[in-house]
Amino acid sequence: MEPDDVKISRKKPIFPVTPAFQKYLRKYQRESKLPITYDDLLVFDEAYPIMDRYGKDSLWEGPIYAANRIEHLHNGLKVIYANLKASGNLRIVQHKYIEKIEYCTFGNTHPFRIKIVNRLNDVYDYFYVKRADASRIYGLELEEILSPNQVNYLVDGDTLIEEHVAGIPGDVFAKIYLHNPEYNPTRIAKEFVKFNERCLIMLLGDMRSYNFVVQITPDFDDIQFRIRAIDFDQQFYEGNIKVYLAQFFKENLPYVKMCMDQLTDKTYLQYQQEEKSSILHRVRSERHRLADLRDVSNTEILTTPENIESLKKGMADHFEDAHYLQCQTMTDIVELNIKNIIRQVKL
Repeated sequence: MEPDDVKISRKKPIFPVTPAFQKYLRKYQRESKLPITYDDLLVFDEAYPIMDRYGKDSLWEGPIYAANRIEHLHNGLKVIYANLKASGNLRIVQHKYIEKIEYCTFGNTHPFRIKIVNRLNDVYDYFYVKRADASRIYGLELEEILSPNQVNYLVDGDTLIEEHVAGIPGDVFAKIYLHNPEYNPTRIAKEFVKFNERCLIMLLGDMRSYNFVVQITPDFDDIQFRIRAIDFDQQFYEGNIKVYLAQFFKENLPYVKMCMDQLTDKTYLQYQQEEKSSILHRVRSERHRLADLRDVSNTEILTTPENIESLKKGMADHFEDAHYLQCQTMTDIVELNIKNIIRQVKL
Protein backbone atom coordinates (compact mmCIF):
# COMPACT_ATOMS: atom_id res chain seq x y z
CA MET A 1 0.00 0.00 0.00
CA GLU A 2 1.97 3.00 -1.17
CA PRO A 3 0.20 6.27 -2.13
CA ASP A 4 0.97 7.85 -5.48
CA ASP A 5 0.02 10.94 -7.47
CA VAL A 6 -2.70 9.33 -9.60
CA LYS A 7 -3.92 11.35 -12.58
CA ILE A 8 -7.65 11.58 -13.27
CA SER A 9 -9.23 12.62 -16.56
CA ARG A 10 -10.82 16.01 -15.99
CA LYS A 11 -12.57 15.98 -19.36
CA LYS A 12 -14.60 12.83 -18.90
CA PRO A 13 -17.78 13.28 -20.96
CA ILE A 14 -21.27 12.93 -19.54
CA PHE A 15 -22.76 9.79 -21.08
CA PRO A 16 -26.51 9.94 -21.83
CA VAL A 17 -29.05 7.53 -20.36
CA THR A 18 -30.01 5.39 -23.34
CA PRO A 19 -33.50 3.93 -23.97
CA ALA A 20 -32.18 0.47 -23.04
CA PHE A 21 -30.86 1.77 -19.73
CA GLN A 22 -34.12 3.66 -19.13
CA LYS A 23 -35.97 0.35 -19.54
CA TYR A 24 -33.71 -1.21 -16.90
CA LEU A 25 -34.27 1.72 -14.52
CA ARG A 26 -38.02 1.47 -15.03
CA LYS A 27 -37.96 -2.26 -14.25
CA TYR A 28 -36.15 -1.69 -10.95
CA GLN A 29 -38.27 1.34 -10.01
CA ARG A 30 -35.55 3.94 -10.40
CA GLU A 31 -37.44 5.97 -13.00
CA SER A 32 -39.90 8.64 -11.89
CA LYS A 33 -41.72 11.48 -13.62
CA LEU A 34 -40.51 14.65 -11.91
CA PRO A 35 -42.17 18.09 -11.84
CA ILE A 36 -38.82 19.94 -11.78
CA THR A 37 -35.82 19.14 -13.96
CA TYR A 38 -32.15 19.98 -13.66
CA ASP A 39 -32.54 22.50 -16.49
CA ASP A 40 -35.34 24.25 -14.57
CA LEU A 41 -32.95 24.92 -11.69
CA LEU A 42 -30.31 26.26 -14.07
CA VAL A 43 -32.52 29.23 -14.98
CA PHE A 44 -31.09 31.89 -12.69
CA ASP A 45 -29.41 35.19 -13.52
CA GLU A 46 -27.25 35.78 -10.47
CA ALA A 47 -25.56 33.82 -7.69
CA TYR A 48 -23.55 34.65 -4.61
CA PRO A 49 -20.59 32.65 -3.26
CA ILE A 50 -21.15 30.51 -0.18
CA MET A 51 -18.33 30.51 2.35
CA ASP A 52 -17.55 27.66 4.71
CA ARG A 53 -17.31 28.08 8.50
CA TYR A 54 -13.71 29.22 8.14
CA GLY A 55 -14.53 31.98 5.65
CA LYS A 56 -13.14 30.14 2.64
CA ASP A 57 -14.93 29.69 -0.69
CA SER A 58 -16.88 26.41 -0.45
CA LEU A 59 -17.20 26.18 -4.27
CA TRP A 60 -20.99 26.29 -3.78
CA GLU A 61 -23.11 29.24 -4.89
CA GLY A 62 -26.54 30.50 -3.88
CA PRO A 63 -28.55 31.01 -7.10
CA ILE A 64 -31.04 33.89 -7.16
CA TYR A 65 -34.31 33.04 -8.93
CA ALA A 66 -37.00 35.33 -10.27
CA ALA A 67 -39.67 35.97 -7.61
CA ASN A 68 -42.46 34.60 -9.82
CA ARG A 69 -40.66 31.22 -10.17
CA ILE A 70 -39.76 30.50 -6.55
CA GLU A 71 -43.09 29.03 -5.43
CA HIS A 72 -43.24 26.73 -8.48
CA LEU A 73 -39.68 25.51 -7.90
CA HIS A 74 -40.17 24.95 -4.18
CA ASN A 75 -43.46 23.06 -4.66
CA GLY A 76 -41.87 20.88 -7.33
CA LEU A 77 -38.86 20.12 -5.16
CA LYS A 78 -41.12 19.05 -2.30
CA VAL A 79 -42.89 16.63 -4.65
CA ILE A 80 -39.48 15.25 -5.72
CA TYR A 81 -38.54 14.73 -2.06
CA ALA A 82 -41.81 12.85 -1.50
CA ASN A 83 -41.08 10.64 -4.53
CA LEU A 84 -37.57 9.95 -3.26
CA LYS A 85 -38.48 9.23 0.34
CA ALA A 86 -42.06 7.95 0.34
CA SER A 87 -43.02 6.74 -3.14
CA GLY A 88 -44.80 10.03 -3.81
CA ASN A 89 -46.86 10.27 -0.61
CA LEU A 90 -47.20 14.04 -0.24
CA ARG A 91 -48.19 13.82 3.41
CA ILE A 92 -44.52 13.64 4.38
CA VAL A 93 -43.93 17.16 2.97
CA GLN A 94 -47.11 18.67 4.37
CA HIS A 95 -45.18 20.63 7.02
CA LYS A 96 -41.88 20.99 5.15
CA TYR A 97 -40.42 23.92 3.25
CA ILE A 98 -37.41 24.45 1.01
CA GLU A 99 -34.87 26.56 2.90
CA LYS A 100 -31.94 26.57 0.48
CA ILE A 101 -31.04 25.78 -3.11
CA GLU A 102 -27.28 25.69 -3.62
CA TYR A 103 -25.32 25.14 -6.83
CA CYS A 104 -21.86 23.55 -7.06
CA THR A 105 -19.44 24.89 -9.65
CA PHE A 106 -16.99 22.02 -9.05
CA GLY A 107 -17.13 18.50 -10.50
CA ASN A 108 -18.59 16.86 -13.56
CA THR A 109 -22.32 16.98 -12.82
CA HIS A 110 -22.54 20.49 -11.24
CA PRO A 111 -25.15 19.41 -8.68
CA PHE A 112 -27.80 21.42 -6.89
CA ARG A 113 -28.05 20.73 -3.15
CA ILE A 114 -31.53 21.20 -1.69
CA LYS A 115 -32.15 21.75 2.02
CA ILE A 116 -35.67 20.84 3.15
CA VAL A 117 -36.85 21.65 6.68
CA ASN A 118 -39.73 20.46 8.85
CA ARG A 119 -41.31 23.64 10.25
CA LEU A 120 -42.78 21.75 13.23
CA ASN A 121 -39.43 20.77 14.74
CA ASP A 122 -36.71 22.31 12.51
CA VAL A 123 -35.38 18.86 11.55
CA TYR A 124 -33.81 19.13 8.10
CA ASP A 125 -32.59 16.91 5.30
CA TYR A 126 -30.72 17.33 2.03
CA PHE A 127 -31.05 15.86 -1.44
CA TYR A 128 -29.33 16.55 -4.75
CA VAL A 129 -30.49 17.37 -8.27
CA LYS A 130 -27.87 16.54 -10.90
CA ARG A 131 -27.37 16.17 -14.62
CA ALA A 132 -27.97 12.49 -15.32
CA ASP A 133 -24.72 10.75 -16.30
CA ALA A 134 -24.96 7.07 -17.22
CA SER A 135 -21.52 6.40 -15.70
CA ARG A 136 -22.66 7.73 -12.35
CA ILE A 137 -25.94 5.81 -12.44
CA TYR A 138 -24.14 2.55 -13.23
CA GLY A 139 -21.94 3.29 -10.22
CA LEU A 140 -24.99 3.84 -8.03
CA GLU A 141 -26.48 0.55 -9.23
CA LEU A 142 -23.30 -1.42 -8.55
CA GLU A 143 -23.08 0.21 -5.13
CA GLU A 144 -26.65 -0.93 -4.41
CA ILE A 145 -25.99 -4.48 -5.62
CA LEU A 146 -22.42 -5.23 -4.50
CA SER A 147 -21.79 -3.05 -1.44
CA PRO A 148 -23.35 -3.28 2.04
CA ASN A 149 -24.96 0.14 1.45
CA GLN A 150 -28.46 0.97 0.25
CA VAL A 151 -28.64 3.69 -2.40
CA ASN A 152 -31.69 5.86 -2.99
CA TYR A 153 -32.00 7.77 -6.26
CA LEU A 154 -34.43 8.57 -9.10
CA VAL A 155 -33.97 9.35 -12.79
CA ASP A 156 -36.15 11.30 -15.19
CA GLY A 157 -34.58 11.84 -18.61
CA ASP A 158 -31.56 14.09 -18.13
CA THR A 159 -32.24 14.65 -14.41
CA LEU A 160 -30.84 12.58 -11.54
CA ILE A 161 -32.08 12.89 -7.95
CA GLU A 162 -29.88 11.52 -5.17
CA GLU A 163 -30.45 11.09 -1.47
CA HIS A 164 -27.93 12.73 0.84
CA VAL A 165 -25.48 10.24 2.36
CA ALA A 166 -24.84 11.25 5.96
CA GLY A 167 -21.32 10.95 7.31
CA ILE A 168 -18.08 12.78 8.00
CA PRO A 169 -16.18 13.66 4.80
CA GLY A 170 -13.12 11.44 4.57
CA ASP A 171 -10.67 14.34 4.46
CA VAL A 172 -12.26 15.94 7.54
CA PHE A 173 -12.29 12.59 9.37
CA ALA A 174 -8.58 12.07 8.61
CA LYS A 175 -7.70 15.54 9.89
CA ILE A 176 -9.84 15.66 13.06
CA TYR A 177 -11.11 12.22 14.07
CA LEU A 178 -8.74 9.57 12.74
CA HIS A 179 -6.55 9.45 15.86
CA ASN A 180 -9.31 9.92 18.41
CA PRO A 181 -8.19 7.80 21.41
CA GLU A 182 -11.76 6.53 21.82
CA TYR A 183 -11.64 4.93 18.36
CA ASN A 184 -10.12 1.53 17.68
CA PRO A 185 -7.59 2.19 14.85
CA THR A 186 -7.67 -1.43 13.74
CA ARG A 187 -11.39 -1.15 12.99
CA ILE A 188 -10.77 1.92 10.84
CA ALA A 189 -7.91 0.20 9.01
CA LYS A 190 -10.04 -2.88 8.46
CA GLU A 191 -12.81 -0.78 6.91
CA PHE A 192 -10.38 1.02 4.59
CA VAL A 193 -9.03 -2.31 3.34
CA LYS A 194 -12.56 -3.51 2.61
CA PHE A 195 -13.48 -0.23 0.91
CA ASN A 196 -10.31 -0.43 -1.20
CA GLU A 197 -11.22 -3.97 -2.25
CA ARG A 198 -14.79 -3.03 -3.21
CA CYS A 199 -13.65 -0.14 -5.37
CA LEU A 200 -11.36 -2.37 -7.43
CA ILE A 201 -13.95 -5.10 -7.89
CA MET A 202 -16.66 -2.60 -8.90
CA LEU A 203 -14.20 -0.41 -10.88
CA LEU A 204 -15.23 2.68 -8.95
CA GLY A 205 -12.51 5.27 -9.45
CA ASP A 206 -11.25 8.47 -7.85
CA MET A 207 -12.00 7.57 -4.25
CA ARG A 208 -9.90 10.32 -2.74
CA SER A 209 -10.79 11.21 0.83
CA TYR A 210 -13.18 14.01 -0.14
CA ASN A 211 -15.15 11.61 -2.36
CA PHE A 212 -16.19 9.31 0.48
CA VAL A 213 -17.65 9.72 3.95
CA VAL A 214 -17.03 7.85 7.19
CA GLN A 215 -20.06 6.75 9.17
CA ILE A 216 -19.63 6.13 12.91
CA THR A 217 -21.97 3.75 14.75
CA PRO A 218 -21.63 3.16 18.51
CA ASP A 219 -22.05 -0.52 19.35
CA PHE A 220 -22.59 -2.07 22.77
CA ASP A 221 -18.88 -2.78 23.29
CA ASP A 222 -17.06 -0.68 20.70
CA ILE A 223 -17.53 1.80 17.84
CA GLN A 224 -18.07 0.57 14.29
CA PHE A 225 -17.02 2.39 11.11
CA ARG A 226 -18.28 2.31 7.53
CA ILE A 227 -16.69 4.07 4.56
CA ARG A 228 -19.21 5.02 1.87
CA ALA A 229 -18.55 6.41 -1.58
CA ILE A 230 -20.45 9.59 -2.43
CA ASP A 231 -19.02 10.32 -5.90
CA PHE A 232 -19.63 7.89 -8.75
CA ASP A 233 -18.60 10.04 -11.71
CA GLN A 234 -15.51 7.92 -12.40
CA GLN A 235 -17.31 4.60 -12.68
CA PHE A 236 -15.30 2.31 -15.00
CA TYR A 237 -14.07 5.11 -17.24
CA GLU A 238 -10.32 5.38 -16.58
CA GLY A 239 -7.66 3.07 -18.01
CA ASN A 240 -5.21 3.27 -15.09
CA ILE A 241 -5.79 0.51 -12.54
CA LYS A 242 -4.46 2.76 -9.74
CA VAL A 243 -7.52 5.00 -10.16
CA TYR A 244 -9.64 2.12 -8.81
CA LEU A 245 -7.48 1.54 -5.73
CA ALA A 246 -8.07 4.12 -3.00
CA GLN A 247 -4.71 3.20 -1.46
CA PHE A 248 -2.80 4.98 -4.26
CA PHE A 249 -4.18 8.50 -3.75
CA LYS A 250 -1.94 10.81 -1.77
CA GLU A 251 -5.06 12.33 -0.17
CA ASN A 252 -5.63 8.94 1.52
CA LEU A 253 -2.14 8.73 3.02
CA PRO A 254 -3.38 8.98 6.66
CA TYR A 255 -5.60 5.91 6.11
CA VAL A 256 -2.81 4.02 4.36
CA LYS A 257 -0.39 4.76 7.21
CA MET A 258 -2.94 3.53 9.73
CA CYS A 259 -3.32 0.28 7.78
CA MET A 260 0.44 -0.19 7.67
CA ASP A 261 0.72 0.47 11.41
CA GLN A 262 -2.22 -1.65 12.52
CA LEU A 263 -2.35 -4.61 10.13
CA THR A 264 -0.05 -7.47 9.28
CA ASP A 265 0.03 -9.10 5.85
CA LYS A 266 -2.04 -11.92 7.30
CA THR A 267 -4.81 -9.69 8.69
CA TYR A 268 -4.80 -7.56 5.52
CA LEU A 269 -5.46 -10.67 3.41
CA GLN A 270 -8.07 -11.82 5.92
CA TYR A 271 -10.07 -8.59 5.58
CA GLN A 272 -9.80 -8.73 1.79
CA GLN A 273 -11.21 -12.25 1.89
CA GLU A 274 -14.04 -11.20 4.24
CA GLU A 275 -15.10 -8.49 1.78
CA LYS A 276 -14.98 -10.90 -1.15
CA SER A 277 -17.19 -13.34 0.75
CA SER A 278 -19.69 -10.57 1.50
CA ILE A 279 -19.77 -9.55 -2.16
CA LEU A 280 -20.31 -13.17 -3.21
CA HIS A 281 -23.31 -13.39 -0.90
CA ARG A 282 -24.80 -10.26 -2.45
CA VAL A 283 -24.08 -11.50 -5.99
CA ARG A 284 -26.03 -14.67 -5.29
CA SER A 285 -29.04 -12.83 -3.87
CA GLU A 286 -29.08 -10.21 -6.66
CA ARG A 287 -27.90 -12.36 -9.56
CA HIS A 288 -30.87 -11.57 -11.84
CA ARG A 289 -30.57 -7.83 -11.36
CA LEU A 290 -26.82 -8.00 -11.84
CA ALA A 291 -27.30 -9.98 -15.08
CA ASP A 292 -29.77 -7.38 -16.36
CA LEU A 293 -27.33 -4.59 -15.53
CA ARG A 294 -24.52 -6.47 -17.28
CA ASP A 295 -26.60 -7.03 -20.42
CA VAL A 296 -27.54 -3.38 -20.82
CA SER A 297 -24.14 -1.89 -19.91
CA ASN A 298 -22.33 -4.22 -22.31
CA THR A 299 -24.16 -2.63 -25.24
CA GLU A 300 -23.18 0.96 -24.34
CA ILE A 301 -20.16 3.16 -24.94
CA LEU A 302 -19.05 4.33 -21.48
CA THR A 303 -15.33 4.89 -22.02
CA THR A 304 -12.73 4.86 -24.80
CA PRO A 305 -11.24 1.76 -26.49
CA GLU A 306 -7.82 2.97 -25.32
CA ASN A 307 -8.94 2.98 -21.68
CA ILE A 308 -10.32 -0.55 -22.00
CA GLU A 309 -7.06 -1.81 -23.50
CA SER A 310 -4.99 -0.11 -20.84
CA LEU A 311 -7.10 -1.31 -17.93
CA LYS A 312 -7.38 -4.93 -19.00
CA LYS A 313 -3.56 -5.09 -19.30
CA GLY A 314 -3.23 -3.48 -15.89
CA MET A 315 -5.70 -5.96 -14.37
CA ALA A 316 -3.94 -8.90 -16.03
CA ASP A 317 -0.62 -7.80 -14.51
CA HIS A 318 -2.12 -7.01 -11.09
CA PHE A 319 -3.91 -10.35 -10.73
CA GLU A 320 -1.44 -12.33 -12.85
CA ASP A 321 -4.39 -13.53 -14.87
CA ALA A 322 -4.26 -13.49 -18.68
CA HIS A 323 -8.05 -13.94 -18.90
CA TYR A 324 -8.40 -10.16 -18.48
CA LEU A 325 -6.75 -9.67 -21.88
CA GLN A 326 -9.82 -11.25 -23.50
CA CYS A 327 -12.23 -8.65 -22.05
CA GLN A 328 -13.88 -6.39 -24.63
CA THR A 329 -15.63 -3.92 -22.34
CA MET A 330 -15.37 -2.49 -18.83
CA THR A 331 -18.40 -4.62 -17.96
CA ASP A 332 -16.45 -7.73 -18.98
CA ILE A 333 -13.73 -6.74 -16.51
CA VAL A 334 -16.21 -6.30 -13.66
CA GLU A 335 -17.81 -9.64 -14.55
CA LEU A 336 -14.41 -11.37 -14.54
CA ASN A 337 -13.66 -9.79 -11.14
CA ILE A 338 -16.86 -11.34 -9.80
CA LYS A 339 -16.18 -14.73 -11.41
CA ASN A 340 -12.73 -14.78 -9.83
CA ILE A 341 -14.26 -14.06 -6.43
CA ILE A 342 -16.62 -17.00 -6.88
CA ARG A 343 -13.69 -19.28 -7.74
CA GLN A 344 -11.54 -18.06 -4.82
CA VAL A 345 -14.27 -18.28 -2.19
CA LYS A 346 -15.13 -21.82 -3.27
CA LEU A 347 -11.52 -22.95 -2.90
